[in-house]
Amino acid sequence: MIMKSDAVTKGKQQAPHRSLFNALGLTAEEMQKPLVGIVSSYNEIVPGHMNLDKIVEAVKMGVAMAGGTPIVFPAIAVCDGIAMGHTGMKYSLVTRDLIADSTEAMALAHQFDALVMVPNCDKNVPGLLMAAARVNVPTVFVSGGPMLAGHVHGQKRSLSSMFEAVGANAAGKMSDEELLEFENKVCPTCGSCSGMYTANSMNCLTEAIGMGLQGNGTIPAVYSERIRLAKHAGMKVMELLEKNIRPRDILTEKAFINALTIDMALGCSTNTMLHLPAIAHEAGVEINMEIANEISDRTPNLCHLAPAGPTYMEDLNEAGGIYAVMAELNKKGLLHTDLITATGKTVGENIKGAVNKNPEVIRPIDNPYSTTGGIAVLKGNLAPDTSVVKRSAVVPEMMVHEGPARVFDCEEDAIAAIKGGKIVAGDVVVIRYEGPKGGPGMREMLNPTSAIAGMGLGSTVALITDGRFSGASRGASIGHVCPEAAVGGNIALVEEGDIIKINIPENTLDFVISEEELAKRRAAWKPRAPKVTTGYLARYASMVTSANRGAILEIK
Repeated sequence: MIMKSDAVTKGKQQAPHRSLFNALGLTAEEMQKPLVGIVSSYNEIVPGHMNLDKIVEAVKMGVAMAGGTPIVFPAIAVCDGIAMGHTGMKYSLVTRDLIADSTEAMALAHQFDALVMVPNCDKNVPGLLMAAARVNVPTVFVSGGPMLAGHVHGQKRSLSSMFEAVGANAAGKMSDEELLEFENKVCPTCGSCSGMYTANSMNCLTEAIGMGLQGNGTIPAVYSERIRLAKHAGMKVMELLEKNIRPRDILTEKAFINALTIDMALGCSTNTMLHLPAIAHEAGVEINMEIANEISDRTPNLCHLAPAGPTYMEDLNEAGGIYAVMAELNKKGLLHTDLITATGKTVGENIKGAVNKNPEVIRPIDNPYSTTGGIAVLKGNLAPDTSVVKRSAVVPEMMVHEGPARVFDCEEDAIAAIKGGKIVAGDVVVIRYEGPKGGPGMREMLNPTSAIAGMGLGSTVALITDGRFSGASRGASIGHVCPEAAVGGNIALVEEGDIIKINIPENTLDFVISEEELAKRRAAWKPRAPKVTTGYLARYASMVTSANRGAILEIK
């Protein structure tokens, strides 16, 4: 079999290349074997990545055991929690494309025969999935795994609890001593934060879409089972190489429909609505996000993991994990089961025999939390293209809401107003000029949503933005409003006191305004000068598309 690595290891013309491999300490025997790139996202700043050195070593052992030569190269990652609430959040989403670009460059420059991706956190997972689709050599994903939940006052807690505790402290509802206790206990181990936030959502969907092995999304970071999984991933990629099963064989349109279906059942982060279209685009598949409502209409929501409910990733793992959720969905024929996956088997073969071990964590399909899925796409004159809400994390009394707009042109101003007691029950907080172009970088709004919840307003106040939300956000938090304010979307034309109408069951988002008044405001609107004019963010802003297209980069 001719291998890609033959271009750097075989023949007299490749003698200079082999001399450089000699300099790396590789033996002639190693150069005769397939070269497998291990993409390591290890670093010492992201809690979800501090254990990846151990995962990478286990992957290397698995590859070597199965007859390959493992070679490690790096990928960057940003911790969204540490980047939250300041300029750093502008650099979170934008790293997704840096990760994809740099991994593509490394993989193709060095002619690897196969890849094992070792990500864990929010933009790291989709960035490497995008790269896998581009490079299209046999690839397996194995993440670092989720964090265990913390325990405060006998209750399980997570990062979203921490952000909400800050709001409660600001409202005088929690003492400084209690706040410190939360600070010291909510994040007790390494791993991606313990709820169904973006990192865990994407790792679960990597398993669901067929690019990761069973347990990749749910086995806790600190479990030795995670090390065994990594060894099996290293072995499995060699099997995929032998069978020539590549990412684009797996990442088909039907596979993305499966992923969206499982997304709805799990109640994943709204950020999946950004990442799945971007990954699909790299795989040559175009997904219209409005299909999400069609899928949601037929898909029951089976899980209420934090922040939507009191269960955590460790509970989902013990209940049977993603395969158990898929098996429940398959009882009503909601999945395409004939698709090939990175296990070397089909979806149907993978989930055969999967058992739901805890119907309180994974509701049986005949007793769901709701008959519709966890995410909804809303449209209307405030979001003529689309907007997105995590429906499963909205309290019943906010599913339909009408209230006056409280308008802010940046996140910081909104937080100051919320913590200053200037937002009252019934208000609709609007944060704009925070979209992909306007931010730039489409910052997450966990701070304001957590402040609203912590102030005791979570069941009476809504938040709407052309930015996005952390998977840790809950409540009537509607993001990804398209078109965004920076390009003249109608969200830029909302004025203080305008009445906003939210109807999640009917998938609508409107503000009350006559056509004449709307035209008058549009004529008076002027584009704003870019917030950033140099460096990567300026380049990103000049190339990025709208959120409903996955905020992909496009050459103008």
